[in-house]
Amino acid sequence: MQNHFTKNIDRTPFSTVKYDLRKVLFGTEDIIPLWVADMDLPTAPEITEALIKRLEHPIYGYTLQDDSFWQSAIDWIDKRHQWKVHRKDFVFVAGIVPALGFLVEAFTQPKEKVGIFSPVYPPFRDNIVGNDRTLVEVPFINTDNRYFIDFDLFEEELKNGLKLLIFCHPHNPSGRVWSKEELEKILQLCDQYDCNIISDEIHADLMFYGHKHIPFASLSDVAEKRVVTCMAPSKTFNLAGLNCAYLIFKNKKLQDKYVNRVKHMHLDFGGLMATESMKAAYNQGENWYQDLLKHIQGNIDYIVEQFDKTPIKAMKPDATYLIWLDCRALGTQDQIKEFFFKKAKVGVQDGLMFGKAGDGFMRLNTAYPKSVLEEAMKRILNQLE
Repeated sequence: MQNHFTKNIDRTPFSTVKYDLRKVLFGTEDIIPLWVADMDLPTAPEITEALIKRLEHPIYGYTLQDDSFWQSAIDWIDKRHQWKVHRKDFVFVAGIVPALGFLVEAFTQPKEKVGIFSPVYPPFRDNIVGNDRTLVEVPFINTDNRYFIDFDLFEEELKNGLKLLIFCHPHNPSGRVWSKEELEKILQLCDQYDCNIISDEIHADLMFYGHKHIPFASLSDVAEKRVVTCMAPSKTFNLAGLNCAYLIFKNKKLQDKYVNRVKHMHLDFGGLMATESMKAAYNQGENWYQDLLKHIQGNIDYIVEQFDKTPIKAMKPDATYLIWLDCRALGTQDQIKEFFFKKAKVGVQDGLMFGKAGDGFMRLNTAYPKSVLEEAMKRILNQLE
């Protein structure tokens, strides 16, 4: 492995969510921030070179996502996930989170029921409640520190009028990869009760321990009819600040509903940094990407091993660079936060942000140089003694 990921790079000179909000979220700047899901790792040098080359041209006007832009995604998805998609299937979005809100608006009416499996990435909930839809939470079943879908409860909610499911695939925060059988069961129930699915697959490229991502919409003709896929290069290549993502529609009627909702706001095209970064990532970033997978898997192994003999139970993720920590042995959520933020001085993310089912849990980001994680674990283990 090349040593892309050993140097601790200072991000504090620049406006950075992870560092600038330490005082607000944790009460102090004297903390190692292992919360928000971006990497403290440099992106592929090929991406940096492509951006510098483009910036050397002094005109930064309106930028078109041309055929070469979309072909880079088509080729990446085919190579990575063996799924055939076409130019007509895509719609550009500046980010999956804002797109979720418009999808909810396009596919449902006010007060209609929109479901999530919980705990889950907080903006799912925000985009449902904020759009005046009725939030339906289906808690996971936690068996031996691994999440499973409660299909009986899910079917009850579908019978009671669930119109749309926002699904995290692979799952954030637990890193769970859903099997073909689980996906097929969700699809069968949703089709039976006329419920469409938004599948957030932003972490799909970050698979570990031999797990394989199955694009939900690739399962069958029924899946193509029911599922809208959300993807991006941002988690894979650490490009979150460049606002580049896309939706994939195999159902033109659903695509038209979405486009008709956003086209008057001109939200279906992006800027030059987004354009150049994605093309460089997908066309030239393979070697860096393979090194990243090895680095992250090593970090996951390290963190899980370190927690193994403590009261804190780490869910070993199948995917993503996130680890979900069962901290209920430490007491209430306030006591857990006191332990991490005040005593250990490690800024993990509050599990209650992911819903009531996150009570007693915290989320830890492993996408750092290993030395940073070693210091964080030293602080945590010292406080557990």
